[in-house]
Amino acid sequence: MTEKTVTLNTPAGNFDYPVLDGSVGPEVIDIRKLYGQTGMFTYDPGFTSTGSCESKITYIDGEKGILLHRGYPIEQLAEKSSFMEVAYLLIHGELPTQQELDSWVRTITRHTMVHEQLATFYRGFRRDAHPMAIMCGVVGALSSFYHDSTDITDPDQRMIASHRLIAKMPTLVAMAYKYSLGQPFMFPQNSLTYTGNFLRMTFGVPAEPYEVNPIIERAMRRIFILHADHEQNASTSTVRLAGSSGANPFACVAAGIACLWGPAHGGANEAALNMLREIGTTKRIPEYIARAKDKNDPFRLMGFGHRVYKNFDPRAKVMKATADEVLKELNISDPVLDVAKELEHIALNDEYFIEKKLYPNVDFYSGVILNAIGFPTDMFTALFALARTVGWVAQWNEMISDPEQKIGRPRQLYVGAPQRDYVPVEKRTSAA
Repeated sequence: MTEKTVTLNTPAGNFDYPVLDGSVGPEVIDIRKLYGQTGMFTYDPGFTSTGSCESKITYIDGEKGILLHRGYPIEQLAEKSSFMEVAYLLIHGELPTQQELDSWVRTITRHTMVHEQLATFYRGFRRDAHPMAIMCGVVGALSSFYHDSTDITDPDQRMIASHRLIAKMPTLVAMAYKYSLGQPFMFPQNSLTYTGNFLRMTFGVPAEPYEVNPIIERAMRRIFILHADHEQNASTSTVRLAGSSGANPFACVAAGIACLWGPAHGGANEAALNMLREIGTTKRIPEYIARAKDKNDPFRLMGFGHRVYKNFDPRAKVMKATADEVLKELNISDPVLDVAKELEHIALNDEYFIEKKLYPNVDFYSGVILNAIGFPTDMFTALFALARTVGWVAQWNEMISDPEQKIGRPRQLYVGAPQRDYVPVEKRTSAA
């Protein structure tokens, strides 16, 4: 078979570059030799047209609204799988047998407790600290407690670190919530599922037994699955970039948490709920719809549209059904939820939103669900980090094992001052 190439005409000459094929998705131009051959490099702010790695984990087709984990559609996984099964799939590449799943669950369950000294670490934070600020510090500090799993050249240590990160993240997030309330930390309970255990550690108290509501548990399971991985997004790319320097996995995931905190990424569901609260009542929705359509108004409808999906976000379809189930189960009367439902109805039937493909996304629905369950708004991004840790760990492991891996070093288009000579301070004049 003849290798496909594209020819680039440059001042240094004409050069052919290979065209690579993935298993699915668009063709890719391999420009690794571009700078060496031409002395030029590409300019791509946001890296929207740049592939940074090969990966077998997640595939997205934004035009068609497709999300696959190891080839499996997200809708099927959210409906039929447990979060532990999806975690195994992302880490190991295949769905587990029953024996493999039992062993995997047992391993993760036995790693859910955290070092008792971490409780003292939490008390160094203010009670009103944002949970993500706490998570950045606590997760980064795990390497000081579990230094026996920080040698990234040892496959066994890498896997132990992976187990620990996945297992301990629900405990750490629940502790951040409890700390904000001044309530005692709840120890994990090994008889519960990954999701049920998290709910008990979050909402349970030592004074009485906690009964896990199966509808709420299923909703949280779906939220975790839908947020487990999303290809080379900003936080995942951050984890890979940090890992490319040889940093330990705990530090890499802490870096991912810091990136996820941004309102344009993991904070989007928090921003969406704050917007619903700002609107306040269904009577004010037309006013905000008009503002969203006004090009001269900086207001944006949060929770609508997506950087990648130009169709309905497949995760949002699952979240919409889940939101309906949760609201029916809890029978909550909340003006914010009334605004959300009416805004959703208008947007799905308004020609402006349909034409621009501004569909409600996963952040819109997850914020509504988490609010109904009882999570404070500032916990939303921490829950996202909990779920995404599985994807980060899978991506980090894949990167470490990639023989093509190099330390990340993006280029820049320099537009500052050219070389100039130093002027003594007494001879300088104001540039103003």
